[in-house]
Amino acid sequence: MAAATYRHCSTTSESSLSEGLVDYYNPPTDKYSYGDYKEISSNSESDKRYTDVETINSASSLGKYIWIRGRVASVRGKGNACFLVVRSKAQYTIQVCHFKGKTDASISKSMIKFANNIQLESIVDIYGKVVAADVHSCTQNSVEIAMEKIYVVSRAPTKLPFLLDDASRSEEEIALSAETERPFAKVDQDIRLNNRWLDLRVPANNAIIRIRSGIMRLFREALYAKNFTEISSPKLISGQSEGGSEVFTTDYFGQPACLAQSPQLYKQMALSADLHRVFEVGPVFRAENSKTRRHLCEFTGLDLEMTISSHYNEVLSVLHDLFRHIFDGLEKHYAQDLAIVRQQYPSERVQFTEDPLIVHWPEAMEMLVEAGEKPDPTDDLTTAHELLLGKCVKEKFKSDFFILDKYPLRIRPFYTMPCPNNSLFSNSYDLFIRGQEICSGAQRCHNADMLEKRIAEKGIDPRTLQFYVDSFRHGVSPHGGAGIGLERVVFLYLGLDNVRKASLFPRDPGRCSP
Repeated sequence: MAAATYRHCSTTSESSLSEGLVDYYNPPTDKYSYGDYKEISSNSESDKRYTDVETINSASSLGKYIWIRGRVASVRGKGNACFLVVRSKAQYTIQVCHFKGKTDASISKSMIKFANNIQLESIVDIYGKVVAADVHSCTQNSVEIAMEKIYVVSRAPTKLPFLLDDASRSEEEIALSAETERPFAKVDQDIRLNNRWLDLRVPANNAIIRIRSGIMRLFREALYAKNFTEISSPKLISGQSEGGSEVFTTDYFGQPACLAQSPQLYKQMALSADLHRVFEVGPVFRAENSKTRRHLCEFTGLDLEMTISSHYNEVLSVLHDLFRHIFDGLEKHYAQDLAIVRQQYPSERVQFTEDPLIVHWPEAMEMLVEAGEKPDPTDDLTTAHELLLGKCVKEKFKSDFFILDKYPLRIRPFYTMPCPNNSLFSNSYDLFIRGQEICSGAQRCHNADMLEKRIAEKGIDPRTLQFYVDSFRHGVSPHGGAGIGLERVVFLYLGLDNVRKASLFPRDPGRCSP
């Protein structure tokens, strides 16, 4: 029988654009066929239907002839047979095999040779019959596909920046292998980030992005259920978002401008517009030259602001309910993704209390003193103090998640409401997971005169904030809110070693590409 022209696969040359290539829209009709597709350029619609790999099983698929599309995860040739593992959606795998046929031995053998030379990570179309098998190394472990056709949709280069098998191992596996004759390679973080699209094919890293998406979904769900309105505030602004120096500046048609450090001022002005409960999901920019494992120059902010009746504990209650919804929702709806992540990056489920766990500043200071530290009660906590406090809270209250309330006023932004009982402190709070901050918030100053006084105390030019103050002079309800760092939540909930793993394409002081 005739078949698609064989093209040797040891080269990735693109010199031949059409010679010897298979037309996707008019493929060969022979029983066995193979080759590289021409470009799939939407010439027409095809009646070819693909089966999702994750749906293929012994209960419903045996005996069926199907098409699948996926990446070549491994190739193994063995005499007159070939075995491929095809990966789909970064997490589902199925074995594909072909044995040299008796009636079509020549073309069958050529197809085996072709398949054995397909580079890893190439995208292929495969047609064949689903048969029973016992394949422990694949997610679809009770079946395999007896291949009759294989076409390369997109060919990867022979040499990749790193192998996905190497990038998919846990630190423990790598460490244990160091004592053997064949230690595993460790893929450096910069190599991963320089080829982030490849790094995100690693099942755990791909699942992290899906979990990140899930947190945004659950954030929206929880707040819509509490009658919040989603807003989108400007990211190009005149002056500075919060009067700080850590801003990215730019030219706006001859006028100085900067990228917003947060939507804070606009959230509050939205309340002045009688949008009583608002939230936003959007980018936040911080020109902070910090190269720690916890900091990014651009991250996704999950912000909320709401009016209150009498006390900012109303906001803390909403925040507690919000995070309960997120934590429970992740474990319920993203259990498979969590299992994949925890296989490579081990962590325990976050423990939290039924009601808000609020630790007041004096109590936190007392805990740290009892633990042998000497914190300054009028200054911010160091990273070491935060981690130690997290351990103390876990021991005392059996919770990884808590709210630290009543921060010193001098370390908080100008719009923070002072504590009515002690002017050294404030009606402000941070939320913590595993001893690290994920959220910062406060009751805000809603009195224009008080706000102007606070702006002056911080040494900020009041002219840059006149529009903001004016919105308060026109009347605004008492209110409070919070700003949450999405990447921080992902990073700490999953117990990752670096926040960059929680960002699609991270931005830090040393990285502005890809």
